Amino acid sequence: MESFATPLQQRRFAAAMQRLADSRAPGTPVRVYVSAAPRTVETPKWNDWLAQITQELPEGVEVLHYRSVFTDDRPYDWATFAEEVDGLVVVGKQKRAGSRVYRFGPVARLELRSLIARKPVLLYAHSQGLIPVIDCQSQVLTPEGTPRLKLIAPKRWNRDSVTLQAALNALSPATTEAERRIEAPDHFAHPFAAPPR
Repeated sequence: MESFATPLQQRRFAAAMQRLADSRAPGTPVRVYVSAAPRTVETPKWNDWLAQITQELPEGVEVLHYRSVFTDDRPYDWATFAEEVDGLVVVGKQKRAGSRVYRFGPVARLELRSLIARKPVLLYAHSQGLIPVIDCQSQVLTPEGTPRLKLIAPKRWNRDSVTLQAALNALSPATTEAERRIEAPDHFAHPFAAPPR
């Protein structure tokens, strides 16, 4: 299975991501927040994971995480901060090494829920890379009354999927018309014209 989403859900997601991409003004910075539990950030692999996430996101995206945003001068206030970001990448705890099952605590669950209907939200699957959450199977767990979240990545995830390309397009910084124009030599502009004499 390449996705837990239906084809209709995938088409709707891609259309919503295209609307986000179309609405971005050139020169507007794109900011993506990487949500991870404190225990995850303390692991020796954290910097490698952050580097891989940054590499998989479009060039020019500003990647933020708890330590780079929230300080003594700016305490954690997700409701306000969520309006300042363009996307979210969630890094969960794997059930076991090599597993496609990722678990999230109540804070990550609330962060994800606050953005899932409005902005690109991606799971960072250690062996599969970035996967739109819409392509994952989700399950709410309520041990001891505290809602937590479990995401299961699709078994045969395809990095060329329509949903991932749409999410990455929505997170790409907009360029001006001048930046898009590629200067080409005159002979490329009119390839079948007779050469000058």
